Amino acid sequence: MIGVLQDTPVIETERLILRAPQAGDEEAFIPFAMSARAEFIGGGAECDLGLAWRIMAIIAGHWTIRGYGSFVLVDKATGTPIGSAGPWHPAGWPEQELGWTIWNADYEGTGLAHEAVLALRHYVYETLKWPTAVSYIDERNARSIALAERLGCRLDKAAEQPKPESPCLIYRHPGPAQ
Repeated sequence: MIGVLQDTPVIETERLILRAPQAGDEEAFIPFAMSARAEFIGGGAECDLGLAWRIMAIIAGHWTIRGYGSFVLVDKATGTPIGSAGPWHPAGWPEQELGWTIWNADYEGTGLAHEAVLALRHYVYETLKWPTAVSYIDERNARSIALAERLGCRLDKAAEQPKPESPCLIYRHPGPAQ
């Protein structure tokens, strides 16, 4: 029997369904995780099938441990899982993060990540009652930096690093009242 995350929210935007990970999502995620496009999330061209599968398990497991986690972004028009985005706060992280990845390169530059993160930012402020959120971004990740800035995030040089041994850029999201 394949487990299912019970009682997890589903959020809909104009073009997306955002839902918890489920069996079958790994078929869309694993090729991404094993590609150079995944270098900023712990995958990459050197990533093997086992590591890719474990990364997907971490994404799904976060829901069980925290009660929230990254949503899988599903294209309403095709039913295709195209990426993930959402609240993230693993042990040792100094702050709660909103993260995102687009698994399918055909969907990059379409505005879907922006659409998803706007909905998720509303969700974390209104439902989870987060007072603030950051996004930890590798300085080489130009696409994520551009998205953070388009979302109205500002670089926060005073914020604590999640991994001081490998610093990243920390973008602070506009707060709930903004």
